[in-house]
Amino acid sequence: MDKLSAEQRHKNMVAIRSKDTKPEWIVRQCLWKRGFRYRLNSRKLPGHPDLVLRKYRTCIFVNGCFWHGHKVTITNNYEPITIENSECCKIPQTNREFWVAKIRRNQERDIEEQKVLAEMGWHSITVWECELKPKVREQTLESLVFTLNKIWLDDHRVDVKPYPQLEEEGGMLKAAEERTV
Repeated sequence: MDKLSAEQRHKNMVAIRSKDTKPEWIVRQCLWKRGFRYRLNSRKLPGHPDLVLRKYRTCIFVNGCFWHGHKVTITNNYEPITIENSECCKIPQTNREFWVAKIRRNQERDIEEQKVLAEMGWHSITVWECELKPKVREQTLESLVFTLNKIWLDDHRVDVKPYPQLEEEGGMLKAAEERTV
């Protein structure tokens, strides 16, 4: 049972922002301090990624665990859809059908948008709100920086051909014999 009235609940839900959230600020500050430059909430790309790093052809989505159903399993066994809570995402008991459908739609939309981005040649990274809690924040951010650097190195790899080997005759290289003569 909801402890708030419908009007109070509505005010709370309307106050939730989709841009400039605290988890997003944490990721932005980390990347900026480490020299990564980005654009915010690009309307030109599908899904309007929270951060776009053009140099790395990478989009970063900072997702809230509740809104995107992090670690939530949704099953549909020819019956009404059931959902199991995770440690970071608890589905409300009131109006449960609405929330299950909303979270399922969000998950499906996220998958589709990332597929489209991949077809366009973009890498997608999702950072979850629970991964930015103080205990695991530094590990998550270091992993993000490592991933971005690996993407850049993979994209800018130069194929190096091995140095040609000269044939050996009598223990000396052919070029060395010619010089001694």
